[in-house]
Amino acid sequence: MSTKPVLVVHGGAWAIPDEFAERSILGVKNAVKSGFAVLEMGGSSMKAVEIAVRALEDDTVFDAGHGAVLNADGYVELDAIIMNGKTLAAGAVSCIRNISNPVTFACSVLKKTPYVMLTGTGANQFAEKLGIPQVPVEELVTDHAKAEWEQYRKYKQTVKSLFNTELVHDTVGAVAIDCEGNMACATSTGGITNKMVGRVGDTPVIGSGGYADNLVGAVSATGHGESIMKVTLARLILFHMEQDLHTTRSSMCGSLHYCAEVGEQPSLRHQLLPSLPDPVEAFLQVKLQRKLQILLFTIWRRESMDGEEL
Repeated sequence: MSTKPVLVVHGGAWAIPDEFAERSILGVKNAVKSGFAVLEMGGSSMKAVEIAVRALEDDTVFDAGHGAVLNADGYVELDAIIMNGKTLAAGAVSCIRNISNPVTFACSVLKKTPYVMLTGTGANQFAEKLGIPQVPVEELVTDHAKAEWEQYRKYKQTVKSLFNTELVHDTVGAVAIDCEGNMACATSTGGITNKMVGRVGDTPVIGSGGYADNLVGAVSATGHGESIMKVTLARLILFHMEQDLHTTRSSMCGSLHYCAEVGEQPSLRHQLLPSLPDPVEAFLQVKLQRKLQILLFTIWRRESMDGEEL
């Protein structure tokens, strides 16, 4: 039986300033249209999430590709991951420079190497061998990114305060299920403004920034990378979903409390995406004592009481 295709796209966890609100919504909608067109034509979930994330990487309003933030030395270092839920194959890149579409490069790592992740200079050298074009850093840097960099020149201050301001934008991602029932996820980011050179967050780490498994679901995460990595959050969400697919929402809440600092109680807000088919995708936003904000986008298989797949 053919599965109804679904694509969910996110533009990152950040307090969107009024001047960027319309562009952000339009950018996500364009990404959804681009990716879902692949699914409508019978294409794979892998290609759909790649195309959707590429659209976000090409939009300067998002912290990925052309809109990426600057590290402590004033350069752009990019991370991305893509994962196939059917085979559990994954490809990732981290700390790459001068490549405008890291998610497509991550696809090349998956398809053309026996490895999961390539990083830094070695990754860029491999990109050259593949003929992936490298662009000047000026092409990837926006005025907004420069303003962020000027304001936050101390890394410790950035980590503690940036996620509660309107001066930061974060990771983008997508999850999908195609007509054959195969799932995929993709996540891409420029990281944190003024980050230490060589810093890698959760995005390219399998099980943290993303995970996909046909038997359970697919997740793309965005938020404070160091906190997400401590609990391999994407895989943790799917672990709880594996335990009981009929109580997914409570499981997601239960797993996210691990991100709170000792003694703090997270404040949870739940909201189903009204414009997308129920019940296969959900939106969960979590704020932990105004210090941490995480967005998780998840799709999963659910069965009705009589066993019919929804």
